[in-house]
Amino acid sequence: MKNTSGYYTRTAQILHWLMAIIFITAWLIGFYSGNFLSYDTDGSFKGTVITLHKNIATTIIFLVIIRIFWRYTHPSPELPKSMSPFMKKMAHFGHLALYLILLALPITGCLFSWSAGHPAPVLYLFDIPQLVQEDSDLLAIVKPLHIYISWIASLLLTGHILAALKHHFIDKDNVLNSMTKQK
Repeated sequence: MKNTSGYYTRTAQILHWLMAIIFITAWLIGFYSGNFLSYDTDGSFKGTVITLHKNIATTIIFLVIIRIFWRYTHPSPELPKSMSPFMKKMAHFGHLALYLILLALPITGCLFSWSAGHPAPVLYLFDIPQLVQEDSDLLAIVKPLHIYISWIASLLLTGHILAALKHHFIDKDNVLNSMTKQK
């Protein structure tokens, strides 16, 4: 099954931009709470900010699963013919890496939260069932892993944005428009 329209479906576009907003918001809140707040001086405010971060970030698990299913059942548009085979492979690798990192980041976040003895809440509506018990040994692994993955995710996202802008302003092709407009 091929998508010859040159555009993503409206559903794919909405999922893309919604996930972008959620990821960037959750990342900024996580960065702020992890680097500028301390339990010693900021007490319950830091806890409130981290809870906000978790409530937003956990939605990515559900959205990325929906998005992967949608992508599987509704193929993306073909890349421009002007792209070299190597660049097309890099684009596919970049998208695969983004999907993997968008799964790994909230999963390690949940493991981080659970192993520290805290819930993994979703939009202040419910908690994801706790799959591991409080465990300081696991926490020592997943806490830095979550932080490293968040930095890798931010680098991948930055590369994704720069590539989209290059396509739009330098290559002047339809790549960015395929995610913002309909035919």
